[in-house]
Amino acid sequence: MTPISSANRYDAQLEGRFEAREDDWRNGAVTYQVLVDRYAPAADLSAKQHLYPAPKRLRDWSELPRQGRYLEEARLWSHEVEFWGGDLASLRARLQHIIDLGVDVLYLNPICKAYTNHKYDALDYAEVSPEYGTRQDVKALADDLHRHGMKLVLDGVFNHMGRHAARFQDAKTNPASPWRNWFIFGEGMPGGAAENLPELNMENPAVQAWLWGDRDSVVRGYLRDGVDGWRLDVAHDIGMDLLHALTQAAHDEKPGSLVVGELWNWPKEWFPAVDGVMNFSLREIILRCLGGRITPALALRMIGRMVAECGVEPLLKSWLMLDNHDTIRLTNALTDERARRMAQVLQFTLPCAPNLYYGSELGMEGGADPEMRAPMRWDLVNDDNATLQWTKQLMALRRRQRALRVGDWRAIECERLLAFERHTDRVGETVIVLANPSDEPVTETVLVANSKLMNHSPVNDLLHPERGHAPFLAGLLEVSLQPWETRLLQPNTQADRGYTTYKRVR
Repeated sequence: MTPISSANRYDAQLEGRFEAREDDWRNGAVTYQVLVDRYAPAADLSAKQHLYPAPKRLRDWSELPRQGRYLEEARLWSHEVEFWGGDLASLRARLQHIIDLGVDVLYLNPICKAYTNHKYDALDYAEVSPEYGTRQDVKALADDLHRHGMKLVLDGVFNHMGRHAARFQDAKTNPASPWRNWFIFGEGMPGGAAENLPELNMENPAVQAWLWGDRDSVVRGYLRDGVDGWRLDVAHDIGMDLLHALTQAAHDEKPGSLVVGELWNWPKEWFPAVDGVMNFSLREIILRCLGGRITPALALRMIGRMVAECGVEPLLKSWLMLDNHDTIRLTNALTDERARRMAQVLQFTLPCAPNLYYGSELGMEGGADPEMRAPMRWDLVNDDNATLQWTKQLMALRRRQRALRVGDWRAIECERLLAFERHTDRVGETVIVLANPSDEPVTETVLVANSKLMNHSPVNDLLHPERGHAPFLAGLLEVSLQPWETRLLQPNTQADRGYTTYKRVR
């Protein structure tokens, strides 16, 4: 006997919801973040030496970035002008690693023409920094990714430019400059709070037209080149109204494009000004819970409030990163490997778009700026790397489980565990996540409030298929987890000798 297909009145309310989410590439997409200079060395570094005139310096790939000294003449820190020689061509040559991981989106830190290695001090948005290549290289990279079913997202640094930008230099020195009202000037500041990063006057309609309004604007132009979306630096400084205008311009130019804002705020009111946020709130909840600073019960209430206030749809488009170019790496943040593995499980099972920072899938280390921006450790890309194999296992699991990609979220009632459910309108796709972020074993009875989970029905363990598990009893589940153990459970709806208790639910 096969399960019937007709929906009950609750299922009827969900009709088409999950199919629509699956049709939108932005929902639950796994993103891989790359600093172009640090991902892969150029084929012929000697031919690029002229692109790094003093005080810039080209380092050997085996060297690690360290805190430098302040360069009075350049008015920059020496580590801001140290380079490792990666470019768009070398990235394309090493694209197979990203493909093999199975990610959906490649996100690049700023590539526009700029003076420093971090490129957050743009000189000209229309040009690609010569150390990296050209606009044609961007198009070629987008084509490569699209052939493999992947997307490309660029970093938009639109709140400020670099002090060497021609527009700013003219505005600073010429009172009659047409760019004078393009920048914010203040006492003691060349154009903004950061000496090297003069702020743009975002209220100026001409600036808005230049950045996103006009057909040949920065935002629209790169989208026409094949780029699929933008991550916006310091999006809070742009403000909700202007962010909404930028996002609408991106959608008008390329329907279905993605705009993600770097927002360290509680995310609720920033939707729909942006499609998604970099979900630092969720990251903090995870790290503080696993670091023993908040209890699992409190963490669960915080996550539940986020889902209730923000809605699942925006959260599925929001990037959940455990580390990135502005934070210490996960290996440094959580020194216990068991805690790191649990953090990764949560990253791949909570409602989000997981964001992987290059090299963290290899277990790369990195402390405070600039140590977390070390060159990629290609020597760690091998079958013996346990962290890499674990990441691939989680990636594959997520690809197989529809509920983890696009499902709704529901808390599981418990006392000592961090536990929740991802579900769709098909009971067989339900995934129950149980985590014990403590040094003590935990045994407790939890409530899984899913009306379709049948009494005494078998349960599969997705991470450890060889293990058995006690069946459901009236929505209750008795679980025992060892210290730092995570279990992903799923109801087994398959018929056994022609019979299943799931025969009349779907």
